[in-house]
Amino acid sequence: MQNLITDVPGLSVGHAQDTAVASGVTVIVFDAPAAASVAIHGGGPAVRDTALLEPQASVETVDAIVLSGGSAFGLDAAGGVMAHLAGIGRGFQVGDVRVPIVPGASVFDLAVGRGAWGPSPPWWELGFQAAASAARSFALGSVGGGTGATVANLKGGLGSASAVTAAGFAVGAIVVVNAVGTVTIGDTGHFWAAADEVGAEFGGLGAMVHVPETARSPAIKGDAHPRANTTIALVATDAVMPKSALKHTAVMAHDGMARAIRPSHAPLDGDLVFAAATGVSGRTPDLRQRADIGHVAAQCLSRAIARAVFEATALPYPQALPSYQDRFGRKK
Repeated sequence: MQNLITDVPGLSVGHAQDTAVASGVTVIVFDAPAAASVAIHGGGPAVRDTALLEPQASVETVDAIVLSGGSAFGLDAAGGVMAHLAGIGRGFQVGDVRVPIVPGASVFDLAVGRGAWGPSPPWWELGFQAAASAARSFALGSVGGGTGATVANLKGGLGSASAVTAAGFAVGAIVVVNAVGTVTIGDTGHFWAAADEVGAEFGGLGAMVHVPETARSPAIKGDAHPRANTTIALVATDAVMPKSALKHTAVMAHDGMARAIRPSHAPLDGDLVFAAATGVSGRTPDLRQRADIGHVAAQCLSRAIARAVFEATALPYPQALPSYQDRFGRKK
């Protein structure tokens, strides 16, 4: 167990980033087509091909999911991922043609690197590179889709976590944290997600007994970029589950986002969660077990959000937000 979403058998993760643009792409590639759905609870999402993830849509499976920076420009990353997958024979069969199914979502991280790419935005190429580099092990923090991410008071980033349910189903989460609010409590190094922490995976400070009154109205990003936000995630399991069940798993997983970020699901962001089932276990959960998968997915997402900020490093630009380590150090 690596405490990564790749502890769920049947998928791999790749990153690519451009330091000049201060943005990047993370791709989750499934070993075989996987069932998937999505729940979008934020007010301003940037998405591609999410309509086909609704239970009534005809396409049953996807080949990959993209989590990128770049706002609407970043949605081009899915094209690069499709090109790589088509080159290795992946995709939905339509006559003699294969079309890889690659939904995606993007966060807004253009404030630092805007204009640095000239006439050709880099995300298509970054998507191709990320898909080609997909592996079972991957880095956390200021990498891939989390390269330019921020929260209200600290550098954001990319995080992941995993667990196993009581019935033995593997569950994992991966997330790009670019939130309008905070993941830490006031001016302290304590995380809102502390109750879900396993070991000392994000410092081990534990929960605060008394939350300061000043922290009950969390900081949000300033008026200069009121829409420069969004937290996007994927939760996955090795269970056999249809899109209709995964839709509800995605809804339940949003509980982890609400526990870890204050505020979340605001009109100023596009918070969303993809949910996927690789089916590698060969087992179909009953209703009770599906509830447990959703519950554990929420816990994994909460932990992954805290890990994203805990592992991030500050961008080397003037007035860049400090990292968690810069402000609080690495505890335990």
